[in-house]
Amino acid sequence: MQRAAELLRSATKAVVIGHIRPDADAIGSIGGMIIGLEKLGIPCQGLIGQTTPIPDNMLSIPRAETISCTETLPEADLVVIVDCGSIDRTGALAQQVAAHPNTLVLDHHASNTGFGNHNVVAKVESTTSLIAELFEEMGIELDVELAHALYAGLVTDTGSFRWGTSRMHLLAAKLMDTGLNVRIIGEELMDNTTVRDTRRIGAVLANLRTYTVGDIKVGVLVANHGVISTCSDAAVESLVDAVRALDGVELGVVLKENDPDIWSVSLRSTSMNVANIAVKLGGGGHIPAAGYTARGDRDRVLKELLANL
Repeated sequence: MQRAAELLRSATKAVVIGHIRPDADAIGSIGGMIIGLEKLGIPCQGLIGQTTPIPDNMLSIPRAETISCTETLPEADLVVIVDCGSIDRTGALAQQVAAHPNTLVLDHHASNTGFGNHNVVAKVESTTSLIAELFEEMGIELDVELAHALYAGLVTDTGSFRWGTSRMHLLAAKLMDTGLNVRIIGEELMDNTTVRDTRRIGAVLANLRTYTVGDIKVGVLVANHGVISTCSDAAVESLVDAVRALDGVELGVVLKENDPDIWSVSLRSTSMNVANIAVKLGGGGHIPAAGYTARGDRDRVLKELLANL
């Protein structure tokens, strides 16, 4: 942490990169880092290595509107990579990040083996939690804008504080003491939806299937490209909560066809180490929540997953 603080303080220009198909922890980490570095007088730009825009529900997070979705890494003497469990999660920027001589990785994924020149990978509830600890080390004071960015990652990565340690509540209290309206933040990030989204997601839920592999019961939801292309990102991501804790199911799976025959596979479990499964299939993540990318038709992707259990 001290070395990370030194790197940030000595930077003259920084870029901060979050993972592709970003969630609130990625956007909150980028936004929080931008705000923190601004307080030090250091110019900073936020990036996502993709051309598709950031989901609308993320735009309520401070500085989200300034983040560029791009395939080009601008010049900077320090590249900070946040909430990326592996370098491929930086998307189109991966090769440029790998070639940069001064990279700092800040992350909390269990599968992260450290791909930067400097790495701070900690077992904490969210990457924004790690950034909050780093900023405290650096003496960067919280204000309501910075607290909002950090809270966005904390509340979503803990499932609205349903899992994690007592430190998540201590950090939430500190962030709330700046004057956050957490009710509005929760509505903007997780609750707002449309009639169309509700109907489309309802159709996906109605086609829930279960499979048994040995003594493992698996619940599977499939959101094909038609659903992905007509529903909001927030609605699609809500499917994960529907399979996370199904009664009698050890492993919840959501197959999301982002492009024809290209799937993001989300794995959730309250009893299994799904990070091990994801790593075996080319992905990564946390012990209870992980994912990977697969190619082929739905039956092939599902068959490959079940065969590897």
